[in-house]
Order: sequence, then C-alpha cells, then structure tokens
Amino acid sequence: MTLRGFGPVIDRRSEVLILGSFPGAASLAAGCYYAHPRNQFWPILSALLGEPLAELEPEPRYRRVRAHRVAIWDVLAACEREGSLDADIRAPAANDFDALRRIGPRIRAVMFNGRAAGRFERRFADAGYVTRVLPSTSPAHAGMRAGDKLRAWREAFEALRDPGARR
Repeated sequence: MTLRGFGPVIDRRSEVLILGSFPGAASLAAGCYYAHPRNQFWPILSALLGEPLAELEPEPRYRRVRAHRVAIWDVLAACEREGSLDADIRAPAANDFDALRRIGPRIRAVMFNGRAAGRFERRFADAGYVTRVLPSTSPAHAGMRAGDKLRAWREAFEALRDPGARR
C-alpha cells in the first residue's frame, strides 16, 4: 500500500527549511510531523527557537515555527513501507521541490534531518541553497545522545540563519 506524507509547514516568509525523510507510523497515525513521543525533533526545535513547541498541539506549533521563518517538509511525498524505518522504504516518490521557489521564495538554507533525507542534499546545494545534513532526531538513531544532537543542530541552525553562512 502506498503511504502519503504531509504538505509543507511553510509560508512566503520562510528562510530555513528542515527536511525529514518521510513520516513514521506514529506521525502518519496522528496526522502531524514528528509525533513519536521519543523523537527529539520538537524538543530540539523548542531549544533552538526558545519556544515550548513540544507542549503545543500541531497547528499552534506550526504557527510558531512559521513565525520564526522556519519551514518543515519531507523529501518524500509517498512511499511503500512497513513500520517506520527509512531502510524499509520502497517505491519512493520525491516531493515537488520545483514548487519550493514559488511557495517559499525566501528560503536560502536547507537542513536535512538525518542521512536518509540527506541523500537529497546535493540536489539542493546545486540549486544554490546553503545545506547541512544533521543527525537524525528519530528514536531509531539512538547511537548519539540527545545533548550531542542538540549541539550539532544548534551549531548548524545558528550558522545557516546567519546571512553570511557558507556550506
């Protein structure tokens, strides 16, 4: 069965895009990004933006993210997969990244949440975006402590939000 992902959390003011691979089973069931309770995405983004995002419902959370000029999306629009592991993805279909210039014309930097999403990094770098592949926030990526992930994300986020940032 083909699974479908979510539309982007974005507006025309967005400057930094965070791309994951594809929603896990918990996220698909909940109908929102990063819904697994052990995924570190919302706690990390909360720390980076100084907002209690992890405590909010999805729509208020997304409004706060957009207010900080951050966008969220996935590299895949659809795929076949049993469970939640990126390694189990079959028949992947990429999102329409050509539309990105239209829906997020101010985006200049792209952060990839993990290596699976990072496979698309070259495509974005070649299109002129400043890019960075970061440690996955997924609970499946347990080989790195949460504090180390936060440090890596903070360093990248600060560098990419700086207009003078370079790859």
